[in-house]
Amino acid sequence: MADMRTKMAHLMTFTRKRWFDSLMFVGVLCLSFLALSQARAASIEPFVGSYHGTTIEHAENELQARDLDVVIKETERGFVVDWSTVIHKTDGREKTVSLDVEFYATERSDIYGSAMRSGLFGKRVPNDPLKGEPFFWARIVDKTLTIHALYINDEGGYEMQVYKRTLDDDGNLDLIFRRFRDGEQIRDVTGKLERQPNRY
Repeated sequence: MADMRTKMAHLMTFTRKRWFDSLMFVGVLCLSFLALSQARAASIEPFVGSYHGTTIEHAENELQARDLDVVIKETERGFVVDWSTVIHKTDGREKTVSLDVEFYATERSDIYGSAMRSGLFGKRVPNDPLKGEPFFWARIVDKTLTIHALYINDEGGYEMQVYKRTLDDDGNLDLIFRRFRDGEQIRDVTGKLERQPNRY
């Protein structure tokens, strides 16, 4: 009888161990699948290419048209976004603004840091917003690439610029740009950018 109880105890211990091992295996698989899904969601590859379009700015009770060119390139560390904007003033004048920002992957799979200047040893490093320089970071979720730019002014206030570029079913980009000053929205730009035949 004692031998039977001993065998039953061993069997129950073995069964519980197998059940625990199976549960751990399933848990690891779920975490691996989640991590893989996040990594895929954060890929820049679908956005890579050249785009051109016209945007409409809603600011100060008037509309202004903008011609916009955007080039997104993949790099070893992440990607580079290069954009050029021609602003058509109501009085006929034109203003051109160009900017390119390099982004690199971080430990957080869907968030990219920026590197816009060379540091002490020649390594590319982020800007310092406390010196009046814009601090950029990017985030990729599903089909939307969002770029944030933070500015700190001389009075200690801040300005935030948010660029949202969303891929449509044809591979073109829907653009939403918003500008905030101390939390208040002061500018709103929407537009459509068509993918160009050449990738760069």
